[in-house]
Amino acid sequence: MFQRSLTRFRWKSLVQPWQNIDVLLLILPIGLTILGGVMIRSVEINQAGANWASQHFITGGIGLAIALLIARSRYEMLLQWHWIFYGATICLLLAVKFFGTEGLGAQRWITILGFNLQPSEFAKLGAIITMAAMLSSRPASTIPAALRALAVTAVPWILVFLEPNLGTSLVFGAITMGMLYWGNANPGWLLLMISPLISAILFNLNSLIPIWIILPIWILWIVLIGIVAWRSLPWYKVGTLGAVVINLVSGGLGHMLWGILKDYQKQRLIIFLNPDQDPLGGGYHLIQSRIGIGAGGLLGRGLHQGTQTQLNFIPEQHTDFIFAAIGEELGFVGGFLVLAAFWLICLRLVIIAQNAKDNFGSLIAIGVFSMIVFQVSVNIGMTIGLSPVTGIPLPFLSYGKSSLVMNLMALGVVESVANFRQRLKF
Repeated sequence: MFQRSLTRFRWKSLVQPWQNIDVLLLILPIGLTILGGVMIRSVEINQAGANWASQHFITGGIGLAIALLIARSRYEMLLQWHWIFYGATICLLLAVKFFGTEGLGAQRWITILGFNLQPSEFAKLGAIITMAAMLSSRPASTIPAALRALAVTAVPWILVFLEPNLGTSLVFGAITMGMLYWGNANPGWLLLMISPLISAILFNLNSLIPIWIILPIWILWIVLIGIVAWRSLPWYKVGTLGAVVINLVSGGLGHMLWGILKDYQKQRLIIFLNPDQDPLGGGYHLIQSRIGIGAGGLLGRGLHQGTQTQLNFIPEQHTDFIFAAIGEELGFVGGFLVLAAFWLICLRLVIIAQNAKDNFGSLIAIGVFSMIVFQVSVNIGMTIGLSPVTGIPLPFLSYGKSSLVMNLMALGVVESVANFRQRLKF
């Protein structure tokens, strides 16, 4: 009897620290990581010397171990150390500018102990933690508080954009918008924040779309922004005038921003509208990706059987275009299951955010949610032609050591939020 009680006590002592962990949020990313390794292995079969799959599995194991360690730790400690984490990420981003390794026309990596680290990936998590700390103490219900939080992401955003890394810089924007909304910012303010960018894009589409079509759309956009500013800003007269003027000026500044972009980035945006105009150049990725996904049909051609995948018609299949391999070899069913897994992950993140014991934990969960939703939407969108090619990897599935470790670490922090509160009843 005593021995039985002792065994039960030991078992309970081992299980109790993990009893509130969100099991589904743990299992689904592990499953996606394994699937990613399997698909990467399929991609690399006919590429001599490639060992991406084994590295993906090893990195996933390391990331999972770190995530479990974080999940067992109290996330509240991050509240005390958030400026240190933020400063460290900024220092790493600056180090890339001076000591970074260049590749594919960009300087994004820094080598530490033989490991190629991409600081821009870890800067996402640093920005989430820092914004969560700031918004938990001062909600974004006032314009000064919203601008204060916005300034936090402005520094890493600029540094990442200048690498240049347009895709990752857009992720910072998505994180900021999501966390500001969850932090009680007026939705009208969020629209006003991104309005200059939209105005610049619309105004400068006249080279691709007839002016008689674009000009009325751009004018209607300016009018809409004026109405939003009138109804949402505290000094509605001055605010409306300022918003309208800024959007008018942004149209002309769009040419300046366009000049900052690298040639390959410009090509991606142009080809997005009409990939067939350069089928052997800028539009090649998208055309081959759509062919592969379309050829997969309902059930796919089978693992290691896809012609587009096995004959390497699609460049960068193991990274940004891994979903094209999934679509061709696993078909509509495989793609649907992947989307369903991401949907469940995002659902768990929202539920945890709603049930967190404090605003800090809630904001962390919604920041990770915003990051994953944006990355999944853009990545899958670009493989089927619904968004430009931006170089954003598919979380857990794409090959990328820094990205995989960071995503698992981010979920580890959210698991800590789930673990140190009352058990979910969902």
